[in-house]
Amino acid sequence: MEKLYIKIQHRKYRKIQQPAYFLFPLLLLFSCASRAPVKEIEPPPPLIEKELPPPAIEIPPLEDNYLTIIAAGDNLYHAPMIKSGEEGDYETAYIEVRSLVQKADIAFINQETLLGGKEFGFSGYPEFNSPQALGLALEKSGFTVVNHATNHIMDKGEKAVFATMDFWDSIPAVTVLGIHRSEERRNLPVLIKKNNITLGFLSYTYGTNYIPLPKDKPYLVSLINTEVMAREIDAIRPMCDFLVVSMHWGEEYKHDYSKTQKNLATMLAEHAVDLVIGHHPHVIQKIENIPRPDGKDMLCFYSLGNFISAQSDSATLLGAMAFVRLKKTASENIISIEEYGAIPTVTHYEKDLSGFKVYPLYAYTEELLKKHWKSDLSTSYLKNLSSKIFEDREISKNPFGGNLWK
Repeated sequence: MEKLYIKIQHRKYRKIQQPAYFLFPLLLLFSCASRAPVKEIEPPPPLIEKELPPPAIEIPPLEDNYLTIIAAGDNLYHAPMIKSGEEGDYETAYIEVRSLVQKADIAFINQETLLGGKEFGFSGYPEFNSPQALGLALEKSGFTVVNHATNHIMDKGEKAVFATMDFWDSIPAVTVLGIHRSEERRNLPVLIKKNNITLGFLSYTYGTNYIPLPKDKPYLVSLINTEVMAREIDAIRPMCDFLVVSMHWGEEYKHDYSKTQKNLATMLAEHAVDLVIGHHPHVIQKIENIPRPDGKDMLCFYSLGNFISAQSDSATLLGAMAFVRLKKTASENIISIEEYGAIPTVTHYEKDLSGFKVYPLYAYTEELLKKHWKSDLSTSYLKNLSSKIFEDREISKNPFGGNLWK
């Protein structure tokens, strides 16, 4: 409580104590009068959220896809070639072409003879059965598709065919064509997808050397029958980008394809087959592009000849490997054959019927020729015959080394 002094008239001053509550309004009035007026502060303008563009995402350009196919002809093992049985070294026979085979995305071979195993006895002509070690050598050399629809597939009977299938079942990396365990298995499409390209495969043989198929197993071997072929081709065609048909056909030792081959090739083209791999004549035949109803062409190798054998006629010592390079465009998914041709090959074996080996013709030297069992064989004969048959589609260098025709 504050102490105040107040003057009283006619009286002496005296000291009093009184609360100062009555002074609060005055103090408040003077304090307010002396304060500057308060200025109202306007609120800041609201923030306008500006939409930023999404970050740029760099989409890599679509890339075209490519796929290469190598195909070899008749892998025909005569008695001198299998004298060591299952203990034989069969891999060496392919060492000079192994780099070509292994670089291909798909590597096909026509396995002319059974691989039934020793239970059926190893034998050459006329009723063949080869060691299963040969099949192992093919797989190690890089072959991924093996055809068994040949005229020799029934040489040892149906049990040997099943034994051959049993053997290949143990090597899942290899796709087998032309022989089947059941009707249901035969009706399953054979499709291989690689490099974003799906290939379909079918295979047929003209016959089985008059050895009939079991009456209760007509599905065992795929025989040439145009009605059945048309049905099977039409069924698989929508499932694949590129359709390959293996044909065991033609006349033995004839460089000109037969009328039957031509008629069958026309039928295959009418059903939109893309590639025909032909074999059986044991000599090479021409390559043709056959028009299809859809405006495209079917590429046909009528015969690739022998890949390796112990035959002795000069013409049977010259074979070929088909080379095909496919392109699938990224923008339109259109499949086309970018490059194709035939790599001539030579079957080499020496004076004592040993040293069986297949060479590309471009790598076969005069020194090797001097050692050949066929004393009158010449490189000029081999080159002239190859040029005559394959013309401008003869490949005379490693096709994986760049442009084929430069």
